[in-house]
Amino acid sequence: MRFVWAVAAFVLAALMIGAGIAQRTIFEGPKSESQAIEVASDAPYVLIDGSVLTSHDGSQNLRVQGDGTIFAAYGRTADIKAWLARADYTEVGVDAGSITSASIAAAEPPAAGQAPLNPVGSDLWLDDFQQEDVLITPLQLPADMSLLVASDGVEPAPHSLSLTWPVRSSTPWAGPLIVGGSILLVVGLVLYILGVRHARRSRGPRRKGVPLPVTEPIDLAVDGADKGVISASPPRRRLTRGRQASLAVPFVAVGALLITGCSPDAWPQPAASPTPSSSQSVVVPDDQGSPVVTEAQAERIVARIADTVATADEARDATSAATRLAGTALAVRETNYTLRGAIADQAALPPIPDGNLQVTLPEANDEWPRTFFAVAAGSSDGGTDQPDVILSVSQQDPWSPYKLTSLATLTSDIELNLAPAYVGAIPIPADSPFLTVAPDDLAAAYADVLTKGTGSEYAASFDMADDAFQKQLDANRTQRLNDFNQTGAQTGSLTFAATAGTQPPVALATLDSGAIVAVTVDDLDTVVPTNADAVIKVDGNPIVQTLTGVAQSSTGFTTTYANQLFFFVPSQSSKERVSLLGYSSNILESKVVG
Repeated sequence: MRFVWAVAAFVLAALMIGAGIAQRTIFEGPKSESQAIEVASDAPYVLIDGSVLTSHDGSQNLRVQGDGTIFAAYGRTADIKAWLARADYTEVGVDAGSITSASIAAAEPPAAGQAPLNPVGSDLWLDDFQQEDVLITPLQLPADMSLLVASDGVEPAPHSLSLTWPVRSSTPWAGPLIVGGSILLVVGLVLYILGVRHARRSRGPRRKGVPLPVTEPIDLAVDGADKGVISASPPRRRLTRGRQASLAVPFVAVGALLITGCSPDAWPQPAASPTPSSSQSVVVPDDQGSPVVTEAQAERIVARIADTVATADEARDATSAATRLAGTALAVRETNYTLRGAIADQAALPPIPDGNLQVTLPEANDEWPRTFFAVAAGSSDGGTDQPDVILSVSQQDPWSPYKLTSLATLTSDIELNLAPAYVGAIPIPADSPFLTVAPDDLAAAYADVLTKGTGSEYAASFDMADDAFQKQLDANRTQRLNDFNQTGAQTGSLTFAATAGTQPPVALATLDSGAIVAVTVDDLDTVVPTNADAVIKVDGNPIVQTLTGVAQSSTGFTTTYANQLFFFVPSQSSKERVSLLGYSSNILESKVVG
């Protein structure tokens, strides 16, 4: 009977294991689903909307085939459409569950003589790809992201496009069937072994006696090598337990391999119970815009700026620098290029840091212009670590690159309550009444403090005890005045003044209702003669002589230093004072007093 049960267990085990394996192989179904995309026109761009990308669950895999270079990029849908306003394109979307393709004409056709749009290198893209003839890339984009596909922005975009999504096949009974079959297999082996033992024991002793062989005396004279007893029959051997166990090992090993090869999809999954989500630390208003850049995007932009400016610095190429610099940051570099071209030992300005950004504070804004602040680790100069640098970077429209407008060396260790990069900071209007000093008034107020010191009406609004720039400026002014008085006190005078710079302020909010504000303040040194017969000579000052083009003047000279400053401005209700975060000071121009 044990043999009958063993055979039944073997048969049932084979059926169960076979059914389980079949569910994971021939009955499992396809592992992916593909969708070919038909392009309706020969437009130079194809926009694949996020609704297409998320029409199936899981990550996406894009495949594009064409002749020559193929370009693809992804970004926020609104950003890509804003960029495409100057070009014809084909929009691929979803309507009633079906993939649609529509031709869209340019909303703002390019002006006469304007170069066609080139998608390569745009700062709007979160990432981009380029390959020859065939482009294949895995993606995992949400519904508010879209894909842009093109060749070179002039030729028609590739027409052979497809998207593939993984199909998750659930076979919840495959695991139990394989495990159950393996258990029955072991049970059948045990029953079979027990049946064999029972059958042998039930036979009893059946061997009859046999006559003993005739013995003969042993000749003791024979050599020891020939001595011995020859058995009449070979010895009987037993089937030991060791051999029985070894027979069962392959079957158990096969079952174990089958079990370990099962993924979680091969098992029944309990219904997921809802778990409470953690509360957000930052409450984002419904009408707040999206952050203009991601952290990775900001790092890539700053690296591009650093690379372009480094090349321009080496060649003293102001035109090239202007592609990535604007405002005061560009003006002081143009002056430096002029001085380096005329003065052999004139030093170059410090390079733009291109390392990892330690802090990224993007503006929350869906329109243009756009700005983000960032703190970059200072470069190592001669083995000495330089202080960190704070940057203000802006983009004027969807087609322009981001440009560095202000940068300063951090001099304060004040801790600020900043919004996360994935949330973004609210832009503060220039005339905001909610700060202790409005951004529009900040540069003029600080310039008044630099000129009048504690006698300024704004002195109480600023934390002058922690103001590294004011201390450095006062020391420099004292030194310059002492140097001038040694030779020119009898015939001329040197005066100092500070005025607000011409660059508009940029302000982004902090989470405590304050703001980080970037402004420029000009520091002016004016030397004029004190009698009608005197002239001011600058033949010993190659910088002023180079910038003015003259060696002396009867009316005097004014030299302007541009100071790029970053402040923390508290809210109107706060008891804190305006704190300087960092500064940089560079010569901007020198003119003859007119």
